[in-house]
Amino acid sequence: MDQYLSERIKSLSESQTLAMAAKSRELKAQGIDVISLSIGEPDFNTPEFIKEAAKQAIDDNFSHYPPVPGYSEVLEAISKKFKRDNNLDYAPNQIVVSNGAKQSLANVLLSLLDPGDEVLVPTPFWVSYVELIKLAGGIPVFIKADVESDFKITGEQLKSAITDKTKLVMFSSPCNPSGSVYSKNELGDLKNVLVNYPNIFVIADEIYELINFGEKHFSIACFKDLYNQVITVNGVSKGFAMTGWRIGYIGAPLWLAKAVIKMQGQITSAASSIAQKAAQAAVEADPEVMSEMRDEFLKRRDMMLEKLNEIEGIRCSIPKGAFYLFPDVQHFYGKSFNGTRIENADDLCMYLLEEARIALVTGSAFGNPECIRLSYAASNEDLIEAANRLKKALEQLQ
Repeated sequence: MDQYLSERIKSLSESQTLAMAAKSRELKAQGIDVISLSIGEPDFNTPEFIKEAAKQAIDDNFSHYPPVPGYSEVLEAISKKFKRDNNLDYAPNQIVVSNGAKQSLANVLLSLLDPGDEVLVPTPFWVSYVELIKLAGGIPVFIKADVESDFKITGEQLKSAITDKTKLVMFSSPCNPSGSVYSKNELGDLKNVLVNYPNIFVIADEIYELINFGEKHFSIACFKDLYNQVITVNGVSKGFAMTGWRIGYIGAPLWLAKAVIKMQGQITSAASSIAQKAAQAAVEADPEVMSEMRDEFLKRRDMMLEKLNEIEGIRCSIPKGAFYLFPDVQHFYGKSFNGTRIENADDLCMYLLEEARIALVTGSAFGNPECIRLSYAASNEDLIEAANRLKKALEQLQ
């Protein structure tokens, strides 16, 4: 019956991170011992003080339609968070709360893009960027970065990719999938190009802001001469282990915030009233309340880097944030085991699922087909076992 589906839906690809997670769940349901390192979700529970805020909201009868952009007190709390943590001045009327940062991204793209507009996307990128751009009628244009450059682009690369059709630049820092973090100087290099193009806007995805192992996070919107071109996207899913609460938000120029409210009002209306009050408690808190989770991720990063570096042929950068490793695995292309030949990252991920019972995600989903993504948001026991299985399976390839 696919002939009845719209060209729009037929043109969209399934999220490969969700597809691999679903595949691993299917195998587990069959009693097969699969270790899933494919999903981007903290393996920590939401802190108690946030859950208590949600319970209080229920008791206080926050059970009616909220305003589309969010409750005024929630917007005020996010405005103060932007100032406290990022030195950004976003008034409450410049902020829109949505059903997760993914909807925040979709709202902005649908509000800005016309068919044929180009969006510059450094690789690697989060899997949904390209599909959301396509959904909005835009054309993704990729700027290549790899392990040698720590998966970050330069101002020179950015400038060479700009055309008269460029409308947006879209990137994340800390990055999913590479874990790379742009420094203030590196962002300044990009800013020095973009200020010469006032009609090009920037979506800065900062959802992993609090999972940062190096220098303090810097927001590109802090550059005052670029501020009016930047849409800052954030949320509580990653930094506060609140993936299921579905709260994301933007800070943007007022004219764009108004457009996003109009868009959201016709699609979902406001985000959950209870989840908003939980998110308010999160952003009002000192971010250091989540330091234990961050520190644990750092320990796991170091452990997994040590394990991967023991495997001949793997090349891996040292991620400064998030909870992913994104190793270059081209060394294994063209190799075989028991009749299974590895031609690319897709083949390698399927081989590792079937031979080692580890669920990973192909780098082609993120724009870097020479890599695979491994999430270390899992128990130490599972990570050690997965690393051992990975080493054995890769060493079998000849």
